[in-house]
Amino acid sequence: MNNLNFLFSIPTLIVFGCNSIEELGKRVKEIGGSKAILVTDKGIVNSGILEEIKTILSKDDIEFVIFDEVEPNPFDTTIERGTNVAIKESCDVVIGIGGGSSMDSAKAIAMRVTNRDGSLLDYVGINKVKNIPLPIIAVPTTSGTASELTIFSVLTNSRDMTKISIGSDLLTPKIAICDPILTVSMPPNVTATTGMDALTHAVESYVTTVSTPVTKALALESIRLISINLRRAVSRGEDLQARSNMLLASLLAGMAFRHTRLGIAHALAMPLGSWDIRLPHGLANALVLPYVMEFNLPGNLEGYAEIAIAMGESPGSTIRETALKSVKAVKELIKDIGLPRNLKSVGVKKEDFDRIAEEAMKSGNLAVNPRVCRKEDLISILEASYEGE
Repeated sequence: MNNLNFLFSIPTLIVFGCNSIEELGKRVKEIGGSKAILVTDKGIVNSGILEEIKTILSKDDIEFVIFDEVEPNPFDTTIERGTNVAIKESCDVVIGIGGGSSMDSAKAIAMRVTNRDGSLLDYVGINKVKNIPLPIIAVPTTSGTASELTIFSVLTNSRDMTKISIGSDLLTPKIAICDPILTVSMPPNVTATTGMDALTHAVESYVTTVSTPVTKALALESIRLISINLRRAVSRGEDLQARSNMLLASLLAGMAFRHTRLGIAHALAMPLGSWDIRLPHGLANALVLPYVMEFNLPGNLEGYAEIAIAMGESPGSTIRETALKSVKAVKELIKDIGLPRNLKSVGVKKEDFDRIAEEAMKSGNLAVNPRVCRKEDLISILEASYEGE
């Protein structure tokens, strides 16, 4: 049932549209910044996007220093190095440029500059950040993570190689500059995996036990946009309409799940990105999502039936038949965009299932999943995904 008593706010100023990156210098000044640390990765450097941003900032007389050491699933040690650069250079604003890893790193660096007690790991969890971080501007170059809107910074603990997250409203970026042109350089595989991350956000948000009329409307429109545009974005990366719609879909899903949290797929994706497994986050979601949906169907048949319709499926003769079509539609989308379709094909081993499930059981996302699950249920979902079609 929809929650009809709810709060809804998006504290981030969203600047959306082609060439909106031209406003970056202006926006830095609006939040009182004069010297920025640009937090990014080598891929963004090699793409030429960073050079464009440097030119824009220089034109508006904004000083900057570059920290381009962010890796996929960034380590806590990387954050500490970036923090040291920001402090040494007296930066007063942090700009994250790239996918989720760069934006999450920017959030953590901004937080760590003003929260120096203990180690970074002492802030893992919810609402442990005490001091206001440096202001953050997020510039996404992928369409999937929605980190530009969320309260979380997801990192990797270098001591035990597990995924960790720091969550606080204080980590929410002040401004998100969302320019679809910056996503055009994404290769097909990255387009596919980040697109599936966005779809998983929308699907899981839509069926949570705490969804509201507002979050459901946002999530359902995100699902519709992804269903229409992801294949096009993967097949023809220069299709700017598809790129724009995918970036918009990612934003809408982010607006939804920052209020609802997620579900089993994201609970499993965290350990699937840990240890020696280290699957890309979007791929991990894609591999388990259909089987999570199959497990969850009894918990929200109506919701999954509505998802099926949003994905272009025709109604079945019963609500259950319609709901099952949502699983079919997701499997067909994964096949069409060329992603692996089972855990076996990406090297995940059955002997890993117990530790993956054990770690996933710690996730707060399970509390709002539409169907109560036990560790044994998570193992069954992993087994289904291992042989997935």
